[in-house]
Amino acid sequence: MSGRLWEIAGLFLKLGSIGFGGPATHLALMEDEAVERRGWLSRQHFLDLVGATNLIPGPNSTEMAIHIGFVRGGWAGLLIGGAAFILPAVLITTGLAWLYVEHGRQPHVEPVIAGIKPAVLAVIFTAGWRLGRKALHGWIVVAVFAAASIASLCRAGEIRVLLACSLLGMLWLWWHRHRRQTATPKSGPGLAAALLAGTIGSAGHGGQSAIVASLATAGAAAATTATLAQLAWFFLKIGAVLYGTGYVLIAYLQGGLVREYGWLSDQQLLDAIAIGQFTPGPILSTATFVGYVVMSGGGPWQALAGAAVATVAIFLPSFVFVAVVNPIVPRLRRSRWTAAFLDAVNAASLGLMAAVTIKLAGQIFFPTGTWPNATALLIAAAATLAALRWKTSAIWLVLGGAAAGWLGWWLGWPAM
Repeated sequence: MSGRLWEIAGLFLKLGSIGFGGPATHLALMEDEAVERRGWLSRQHFLDLVGATNLIPGPNSTEMAIHIGFVRGGWAGLLIGGAAFILPAVLITTGLAWLYVEHGRQPHVEPVIAGIKPAVLAVIFTAGWRLGRKALHGWIVVAVFAAASIASLCRAGEIRVLLACSLLGMLWLWWHRHRRQTATPKSGPGLAAALLAGTIGSAGHGGQSAIVASLATAGAAAATTATLAQLAWFFLKIGAVLYGTGYVLIAYLQGGLVREYGWLSDQQLLDAIAIGQFTPGPILSTATFVGYVVMSGGGPWQALAGAAVATVAIFLPSFVFVAVVNPIVPRLRRSRWTAAFLDAVNAASLGLMAAVTIKLAGQIFFPTGTWPNATALLIAAAATLAALRWKTSAIWLVLGGAAAGWLGWWLGWPAM
């Protein structure tokens, strides 16, 4: 392996090992190391690549690692950069998944996990809040966001909602911007109604009662078993359509693994999200944990195979998209159509995040379906305040939730 490829592997193994704090932190580290310190590419080129990652599905920071590896080392660099950035999180997550399967349900561990869940909810909420303040500009974008949220709460499929809202929103935004350039734009209530009706219509009958049920009861334990092929296909689809932020992954997991297939319970999903907050690197390494847990019924080797299959499947589309998009980045940035599509797909992704936040809040705050859990409410409120007021890192919020859960159990607070 050439010297350049060793450089790429060393840099991204390091960044994947210390990259706590999410995509914004990852991008800042990459800019400092690849642009400022090493001069592998110019700052303008770096910004162009950041813009391109927003136009294609997949985790932005992982795709930036793939882009930089491609620029520095060609096709081999593309593979090594992405794999090296992902590897530390995958190895750590696999170890945590083993510990979870072996010990995660013992009584002395459950209070810690119970305290982590409301902290994780605060992390999801604050991420959506910050992203929404930047992305939800203009009433059309807000309408796309609302339509995606309502359709998801009515139990429409997440991928179907994302595609419908993104395409209809793109057409609506392009039409509105074109009208604004040529004449006085007219009000669009008819288009708003069509967007909402089109996305909700896919939910089928009984959507409203499904919302109430999802808010009132905790998810049952996994009722069906998965094969490796089914697991691969599930995560491959997610990797191919995941826009916005890694936190949108939670919406797909809740809709598919919990609601549609029954491979995990809501509690197990929250545990998986919590584990993802403990690890550096891309949050999509949560798929590694999920794959291990889903296949753990077949023994340790089957569980390891599930972790490997889920990981490869969810990250594979990112490598393909970067290979296709990298040479045409300059043209993508100048297109009015891609700009409109990006606005719409970001709004729809945030709508899915909002819907899953509401669903998970119901599971955490109303575990019996009637009385709120005061301890969980207190932990979530404190974590949200720390995140919004002092910009506390997600890892500290999760650790604080774990400590609060253990302290609550030790002091005999109401069980969570």
